[in-house]
Amino acid sequence: MKQPVFTGSGVAIITPFTSDCVDYPALRKLVDFQLENGTDAVIVCGTTGEAATMSYVERMRAIETVVRRVDGRVPVIAGSGANSTETAIALSKDAASAGVDALLVVTPYYNKATKKGLVRHYTAVADAVEKPVIIYNVPSRTGVKCTADVYAALAGHPNIAGVKEASGDLDLVQRTRELCPEDFYVWSGDDGLTVPMMSLGGKGVISVAANVMPREMHALTDACLRGDFTAGGQIQLRLRKLCEALFWEVNPIPVKTALAMMGYCQEIFRSPMCEMEAENREKLAGVLRGYGLLRE
Repeated sequence: MKQPVFTGSGVAIITPFTSDCVDYPALRKLVDFQLENGTDAVIVCGTTGEAATMSYVERMRAIETVVRRVDGRVPVIAGSGANSTETAIALSKDAASAGVDALLVVTPYYNKATKKGLVRHYTAVADAVEKPVIIYNVPSRTGVKCTADVYAALAGHPNIAGVKEASGDLDLVQRTRELCPEDFYVWSGDDGLTVPMMSLGGKGVISVAANVMPREMHALTDACLRGDFTAGGQIQLRLRKLCEALFWEVNPIPVKTALAMMGYCQEIFRSPMCEMEAENREKLAGVLRGYGLLRE
């Protein structure tokens, strides 16, 4: 039986930039902040990490930096998806060679692959590596939505660990649990749906909010893993305003802005990402103050 890559709260960590490159000292500082506050896994070069605007060399160096800084204390998962199967295989092989524990592979965006195409894509990537592959289903970003039938067709592959489910579709999660074996694991890709997904058997969350409040996201998932969904739900409700604020504009604009306000990075984005609108930025600062995250 396959074991879950991680249980609990995995942070979809941002990538801090300088004016012309990745800010590797700031990245190490962010990793330290996460590990000091109980984060259960670090996901690097995903959507929140602005990987789509990074060069191949930058992506691999960022992955290597995180692997070295974590030093085996928690699993490191690298985003290695692409809309070309060949590119996804190359990224996945190189990330595996860099020492990650698993790979997060987004559905092929823009191409809008059929079910058969999705199964072939993920099978090819999983065949090419010796690391667990987590499918990343985020139709709002990619224009394609996986189905439970696709998961069922892939679940028997020894290198396919499960799915980061960011469709917002709880019925899909239920159908997945019905059709797939117990060792095809589900992680929430939506902070606000962590408790309901875990109540349906999910193993945790790959979280944006954990960038800002890692200890609280760990506590939320820990409560759910212990079966205390009342306690988990109470934390979920306390974090609602933050989770909402972090998506007032497209991710990762608000969360990187928040971390810059907290002193962890510069407020620098890669085009076409851009700075937050002034009105939203002011409102975000108010939310952060409400959680005691900004010095007065």
